Amino acid sequence: MTPRSQGSVIVGVSGSLSSLEALRIAAREARTSQRPLVVVLAWSPPGGEFAQRRATSTTLVRLCEREAKARLARCFDEAMGGPPTDPVPLPFVVRGRPGPVLLEIADDCEDLLVVGAGERRWPYRLVHGATARFCLARARCHVLAVPPPPLLDSLPRSARHRVPYLFDEAERNEKARSL
Repeated sequence: MTPRSQGSVIVGVSGSLSSLEALRIAAREARTSQRPLVVVLAWSPPGGEFAQRRATSTTLVRLCEREAKARLARCFDEAMGGPPTDPVPLPFVVRGRPGPVLLEIADDCEDLLVVGAGERRWPYRLVHGATARFCLARARCHVLAVPPPPLLDSLPRSARHRVPYLFDEAERNEKARSL
């Protein structure tokens, strides 16, 4: 089997355990097929784009974009202990809904799009895994939906889909100072 020289391995991350597993799998696939690794984190302002249009706040948008960049860096740290050196990832932080953003970037039929599939249990499928289903239904390239890691079952339900934010750390520090 000869390595392919066309197409990229594109992975969508959010900071959830499923997306971190997708990042590990995508890095391994990019290394073995000798293709570029494109890592994408899509973000939206609080309340969505409609709320942002009604009450624009450039400070809030800058803060959200800075948080998204920090979250992408944390994804590399938590998934692999830092950005890989082989292949060197091409990170993108893009404002928009994750599904359409990923499909816009993975527009070549030679690309491989890797997404975390989310939880398999019935009530969670209604909310989580929507990006994977969106990409599987509409992609023009191959899509690899990575199942959640086995570690997910050992966590309490309240911690399974929580993505830590810098805002949480600031709140904890503020509460610690007030005690």
